[in-house]
Amino acid sequence: MPGTWDLSRDGTNRRCVMTLRSENGEAGQRISFPAGCRRALPIVNGVAGWLFSDRGVRLVDRNVRPILEFVRRPDQRSLVAKPDGGETYSLVPLDIAAMRPPAPPAIAGIEAAPATNAPLQTAPSVPAELQRTTAATATAAPGPAPGTYALDRFQERDTCRITLDGAGGGVHVVPGCHDGGLEVFDPVRWRYANGRMTLTAKRGHTIDLVPSGDGRWRREPEVGTTFVLRRVD
Repeated sequence: MPGTWDLSRDGTNRRCVMTLRSENGEAGQRISFPAGCRRALPIVNGVAGWLFSDRGVRLVDRNVRPILEFVRRPDQRSLVAKPDGGETYSLVPLDIAAMRPPAPPAIAGIEAAPATNAPLQTAPSVPAELQRTTAATATAAPGPAPGTYALDRFQERDTCRITLDGAGGGVHVVPGCHDGGLEVFDPVRWRYANGRMTLTAKRGHTIDLVPSGDGRWRREPEVGTTFVLRRVD
C-alpha cells in the first residue's frame, strides 16, 4: 500500500497528507509527512515508520510498537484505527500504486517490459477492497458551476474558500484561508466526469466529491473529517 494517504481524526477538521514509502527504514518501512501534521495530529509525533498487518496497516514508533493500527472498514473504502484514548482515526487512499495507470507502451530503441497474463486495462486499477461502489453514481448529475466555493467542516463553516475556473480548469485558494488541511492538499485543478468532481493537488493526489444538493459537494467516500464545498458566488 505505498503511496499518498489522508490521515484524519474523525469528527474534527484535523488531517494530514502522508506518504507511506516502499523503502525500508529503522522502524519498518519509511514514512514522511509535512511538519504541520505534528501540530494538526499530535499522535503522529511518535510515528517512525509503517508496516503491513494481517488486516491493514500499522503506524509504529522507533521501537516498532504500534501507535495506530488500521483495519479495513466494513465498506472496504478506507481504514480505521481506534487507539486507547478513545479517538477514531481514518486513513483514506489518495494516490497509491494500484491507482496509477499502467506504464506507457515501449517505443523504438527501448526494450519493453516482460508481458504478463494480466488483462488489458483502460483505466487505473484499484484493489478490490478499495474499489468504490458505482451504482450510486450511475446517473450523472449536472456538473459544478464555476465560481467561488466555501469549505465547510464538522461544526465549522467557511474555513476556506476556493475558486473553480470554467469547464474543468484551474483551482485557486482565496487569500485568508485558515484551513490547514486544504492548504496542505493544495488543489490546482478540477474536472467533472461520471457524476463526480475531482480536485487534483499540485503533487498529483486527488479528492472526489459528489453532489449533495443546494450547490453543495461532499467528499466521497464520506469518511474522516467532514469535507463539503458550498457554492457562494
